[in-house]
Amino acid sequence: MNAFASLAPRPAPRPATPPALIERDFAVPDIRCAGCISKLEQGLVRDSRIHSARVNFTEKRVHVSCTADAQMPDLLGAFTSLGFEAHPIGDGPKDIDPDAANSRELLRAVAVSGFAMMNIMLLSVSVWSGAAGVTRDLFHWLSAMIALPTIAYAGRPFFRSAWRALAHGHTNMDVPISIGVTLATALSLYETATHGPHAYFDSAVMLLFFLLCGRWLDSVMRDRARGGVTALLRNMGTGAMVFDSDGSTRWVDATELNPGMVMLVAAGERLAADGVIVAGASRIDLSLLTGESAPQEAGMDDVVHAGTLNLETPIRVRVTAAGTDTAIADIARLMGEASQGKSRYVRIADRAARLYAPAVHTLALMAFGGWMLAGAGWHDALLISVAVLIITCPCALGLAVPAAQIVAAGALMKVGVLIKDGSALERLAEVDRALIDKTGTLTLGRPVASNLYEIAPEHHALLLALARASRHPLSAALTRDLGAQGIAAAEVTHVQETAGFGVEAQWQGHIVTLGRPQQGDAGTELATELAIDMQPVALVRFADALRPDAIDAIAALKAQGIDAMILSGDRAAAVAPVARTLGLTAITGMSPQDKLAAIARHTGAGHKVLMIGDGLNDGPALAAGHASMAPGSASDVGKNASDCIFLGDRLMPVADTIRMARRTQAIVRQNFMLAIGYNVIAVPLAFAGLVTPLVAALAMSGSSLIVVSNALRLKRTLK
Repeated sequence: MNAFASLAPRPAPRPATPPALIERDFAVPDIRCAGCISKLEQGLVRDSRIHSARVNFTEKRVHVSCTADAQMPDLLGAFTSLGFEAHPIGDGPKDIDPDAANSRELLRAVAVSGFAMMNIMLLSVSVWSGAAGVTRDLFHWLSAMIALPTIAYAGRPFFRSAWRALAHGHTNMDVPISIGVTLATALSLYETATHGPHAYFDSAVMLLFFLLCGRWLDSVMRDRARGGVTALLRNMGTGAMVFDSDGSTRWVDATELNPGMVMLVAAGERLAADGVIVAGASRIDLSLLTGESAPQEAGMDDVVHAGTLNLETPIRVRVTAAGTDTAIADIARLMGEASQGKSRYVRIADRAARLYAPAVHTLALMAFGGWMLAGAGWHDALLISVAVLIITCPCALGLAVPAAQIVAAGALMKVGVLIKDGSALERLAEVDRALIDKTGTLTLGRPVASNLYEIAPEHHALLLALARASRHPLSAALTRDLGAQGIAAAEVTHVQETAGFGVEAQWQGHIVTLGRPQQGDAGTELATELAIDMQPVALVRFADALRPDAIDAIAALKAQGIDAMILSGDRAAAVAPVARTLGLTAITGMSPQDKLAAIARHTGAGHKVLMIGDGLNDGPALAAGHASMAPGSASDVGKNASDCIFLGDRLMPVADTIRMARRTQAIVRQNFMLAIGYNVIAVPLAFAGLVTPLVAALAMSGSSLIVVSNALRLKRTLK
């Protein structure tokens, strides 16, 4: 029997003085509809230790407020009593992500500046149409009332950055932007107050709007690349039942486990620390660490690791390493170290903009000084200087990369590829070597019943009835495969599951069971057996099927000049059939460190490596590759460590993504040429005094629209 048997809800009167409450979050993957929400929120509070429960349907999470004495097994039992499987994912609400908060701030600034720009432009139409005198002054003052608070609010990202740079004695791209916006606003106020014919509030706000658009687009792409190591550590158990010296047990949080403690690990529970089995035997799912899809037998004196899943029977494990000393924590450290190299990658726009600030400052000062020496007044000289600052603002330059990346990401999303980091497209365009994991990447990563056609049809309904009563991975696979065929389950009664043995029920006066085969080597073969009155009648074999288009996808990669090979933690016998089918070389039995070393060897030989994997054991390699991809079925660690994720059962999106990445880089180069060409023509005109700040703003906006229009051509790449 499961050591963490569910506790029946215990109605009890609430105390007069509410006890101190703590917050817990749980992942509940079986939340399907509004009925599930109601069942959880109303059912959990029947336990006197749970004060409130709130369901997040989108993320399939439940946030619980409970008393401090409510131990984790108690809370998990409350979920189980309602028919839901829950997994703890943290100790309450997380701090606000500063990067996500920055993206939200930029989006608000874009909205405010865009709304203000449209209204100021409408007011400016009358001035452009010839309005004069009091009417012109009225429209200028109305524009000022809209522009001043807009500039103060929407310009904060640039003003803060410029101030920090100047306070530390250096400059950056935001300094000339801030100077240009401030001078244009000040001159506009002066013109308005002195009844002048021109005001440039529309120029200043338009400038902010286009610059903010580029910055927000870039921020959105960067936001998708966060949180890999944090997600990795969620795979480790949050705690364990530990034996005291008197033989009693108590729940100990993972952070308080120490070497020498003995944990009781129930069936279906993830280990919270590394250790050695001192009592019991079971089968352990090691796929999180090794990628091996078949569960492995583990018994006395065998070493087991944090994050692995005990599948069948309770075992006792003496802790040998906990916390930061575990194997999973070591992989997290490797991921962090591997990703540091990628974080130093310098983007194209940053490289092109290094000389921007000093060059623009020099040009503006030269324009102001030159016109003063030529006899122009300070007002005219300052207008020309402001025009130079505005016309050289890097809107087109700033949009050249993020506009192309956003369009490419949108086109890829339609074919089932999610791009997390825009710079990944640049790196994907450069790859010439693909290193691919087997289980879950070249294969579907889930067991598929491979011989149902050999089993008598009259047994299918019975198989479904028993399989759907169990949470075992093979039972879930059998339920999925039979359900896809539209088979109706047989009527069975007295259903009972025994951990380590299988499911037993009564059917038409017979005892029927579904469990481990009575014959054969269960350790090397994924199989389950149906028996009627203890007599085997059907053996269901399972296999990890190859992705349906894997052969075509590998051929497409070769056609693009990308050589591929397999890196796998699986046994050679499991990898060989796949390697032969795809015509690839393979290295097997690899640890995370081995995969890192392989990537380093290829990189040292001058190759740009694309790593494609899905498991925890692939996390460091995904972070270390020049670029990386993971399937949608990957672990949280794999998805967070990779640059992009492809959904569905097809492998062809990998080749499609590389084709799109190379096309995107071609568009980016064209955008840079357009931006440079615009400056070559526009700057001399502004320097010569032939461009007003308004014309400069319009020219700058026009160049930005040309860059965006060019980027939109990427939509046709995958058609």
